[in-house]
Amino acid sequence: MLYEFLYPYHVDFTFLNIFRYITFRAIYGGLSAFLICFLLGPFVIKKLSQMQIGQIIQTDGPQSHMGKQGTPTMGGVLILFSVFMTTLIWGNLSNHYVNIFLLALVLFGFIGFIDDYLMQVKKRNMGFTAKGKFFIQVLFALIISWLIYKCPDFNSTLTVPILKDVSPDLGIWYIPFACLVIVGTSNAVNLTDGLDGLAIGPYIVASVTYMFFAYVTGHVQIAEYLHVQHIASAGEMSVICGTLAGAGLGFLWFNAHPAQIFMGDSGSIPLGGVLGTIAVITKQEILLLIVGGLFVIEALSVIIQVSYFKLTKGKRIFRMAPLHHHFELKGWHESKVIVRFWIISITLALLSLSTLKIR
Repeated sequence: MLYEFLYPYHVDFTFLNIFRYITFRAIYGGLSAFLICFLLGPFVIKKLSQMQIGQIIQTDGPQSHMGKQGTPTMGGVLILFSVFMTTLIWGNLSNHYVNIFLLALVLFGFIGFIDDYLMQVKKRNMGFTAKGKFFIQVLFALIISWLIYKCPDFNSTLTVPILKDVSPDLGIWYIPFACLVIVGTSNAVNLTDGLDGLAIGPYIVASVTYMFFAYVTGHVQIAEYLHVQHIASAGEMSVICGTLAGAGLGFLWFNAHPAQIFMGDSGSIPLGGVLGTIAVITKQEILLLIVGGLFVIEALSVIIQVSYFKLTKGKRIFRMAPLHHHFELKGWHESKVIVRFWIISITLALLSLSTLKIR
């Protein structure tokens, strides 16, 4: 909004030329999102408490979690509002990828909000059924994937990390592949959101990492130097990633142990969905397995646990899944699990950035 309103006057007021720089808008977009979250956080926490929208703790989980019962949840609406408003302010709204991002934020935000609403406000035992939620996620992801596929500067080739000469063209099959990336990321982030700050910390790391990827993808000289596919309009995703990181930091202020608020499905499902969307837009879909490696590990631990339980008729590999609960039940303090998982996510992010040069 500021870009469209102010930048046209840069001819008369040269200082307004600064708005054309993606780095400037990414930094101030992040700071703006942080401030919105930070300033509105106490109000949102108070309002959710008054509405008695509190976390429901399952009795079969770690007993140390029982003290979290009633902590305000659905805090994801705070993150989404911050990101949405900040994108409107600092983003280039004439950019088709920005508009697709906003659509993904709204669509997946709808899924998460309704799921939380049914459980927290309507007091049902569950929100969507697992199959119903998955179906809607796939439907919305297919819409987003098709819109990205139809963008004039986008191509259906797949970027393979390290192997610069390997770029298979998936053609129309790129749409279901992108759908898989988006839905998989949405569910992986959702499964990771089980401890104070556990999901939002690595998410901030992933957002900052993709801010670099987006900038490289959108910069013709740097992309050519690093042998990365150049998509000019994708550079604007740096601003979006900045807002995601900033909003995440603002939310982490209140979500850090002991948490005053949880994001709920209202936050984890859309945040995962838009991260997958950004990975597709920047042509770094496969690298998301490394950048978001912690989310992948958490999701795999659930798949392995459920599969092994069914195959062996009751036996388990982990004491409890997702994986963070396994370490809790082994005696690790919650804070130790969280910080060590953050360390893993930072390490994986650095490893993924190194692949830009290893080609």
